[in-house]
Amino acid sequence: MANGRPRGSSVFSGLILIFIGVLLLLHNYRGFELGRVLTHWWPLLLIFWGGLKLYERTAGSRSGDTSGSHITPGEVFLVLGLLALVGVVVAVEGVKEHFPDWATGDTTTVDLDVAPKPVPANARITIKGMHGDISVRGSDEPEIRVNGKKNVRSWNENDAQRVAGQVGVEVVQNGDGYDVQPSGGNDSRVSVDMDVVVPSKSVATIRNEKGDISVADMGTPVTINSGSGDIDVRNTNGDVNLDMRRGDAKISGTKGDVKISGTGDSVDVVDATGNFTINGEFVGPVRAEKVAKGVRFVSHRTDLTLTQLSGHMEAGSGNLEIVDAPGSLNLRTHEEEITIENAGGKIKVDNRNGNIEVRFSSPPKEDIDITNASAGITLGLPEASSFQVVADCHSGDVDSEFDGDSLKKTTTESGDSHLEGKYGNGRGPKITLKTSYGSISIHKN
Repeated sequence: MANGRPRGSSVFSGLILIFIGVLLLLHNYRGFELGRVLTHWWPLLLIFWGGLKLYERTAGSRSGDTSGSHITPGEVFLVLGLLALVGVVVAVEGVKEHFPDWATGDTTTVDLDVAPKPVPANARITIKGMHGDISVRGSDEPEIRVNGKKNVRSWNENDAQRVAGQVGVEVVQNGDGYDVQPSGGNDSRVSVDMDVVVPSKSVATIRNEKGDISVADMGTPVTINSGSGDIDVRNTNGDVNLDMRRGDAKISGTKGDVKISGTGDSVDVVDATGNFTINGEFVGPVRAEKVAKGVRFVSHRTDLTLTQLSGHMEAGSGNLEIVDAPGSLNLRTHEEEITIENAGGKIKVDNRNGNIEVRFSSPPKEDIDITNASAGITLGLPEASSFQVVADCHSGDVDSEFDGDSLKKTTTESGDSHLEGKYGNGRGPKITLKTSYGSISIHKN
């Protein structure tokens, strides 16, 4: 068809309009972050575009018409225009988030008015929030009490009071449990801060889409699901389970296990009588201090197990530090600068592209197995230590301050070094060190 528009252009234009339209429609529903999706997945648009053109060329070659496989100027302008439109939408959302008063006027605060609700002392209570901070505190009274504020962004006082009058918080029975939730619709101009007091022996679940969450003085397990906001949990007698997407988390004084999953910024866990498990991707430092039953840390590049932590651990920005871990330590990671001090149990470390330093203030009693690549290993031991050692260094040197007739060092012409033997009295633990393109140093503390 000499005057016809290329078939591929029409198909591509229709499909790309549908795709962008669906993204913008989903963006109108809370929970779908258009900016984050496009930041990570925008190359799929180019893959889809190229795949369609490849298909059209294949189909056109069979029919003798390859005009539909060419990228037309109209398609280029369509893609650029739609990406610009999406960029404007994301930019407007960013302005609203960081400068809400500029975007939608001043903020008017109105008190919440919620009647107390008698409930059993061991009731199952779910607290749901959309936008706003949530504070939950346990008490000895068998009832649910809700206080707080309604924050309305508006250009005038009358409009703010009208909108605030349509929004509230209700406590409703749901089967054998109770729900505390906003009522009156979901207006983006309104955020509701709730201060909720519940029986300390109730089983609490808190869900919030956007806003900080704080929990204190609960005697039973607590479950928190957070979309965006900081989390603070203090003085709880049961397990703490967090599922989060963005924000900081701080947990202190828990008499139970702590489990954190998802994504977020920094994490701090202090004084936990149970174990601490964290599984996810957190851009800020992950810190743990005084965790009686140990730490389990799993991310895309780190797999760490500590059976006990009386000191502290910190992981972040390419550094991993562990101090005073009386139990066993098992670590597999890469591109981390690792420092371990005063581990009391067996040590097994597998790393690459990051130096490893292990120090002991008293002679080790358990085996040590360290493997590295493209980086060095440093081991500091008290002079009174007894041990058996096998150290292999490919394209690097083994340097030891411990001397003895039973310690033998050999070096090959290709630059490899090997140290093997026994030092001190008694059998002692077995120390196995292996690295490549880095050095091994064993020195006296």
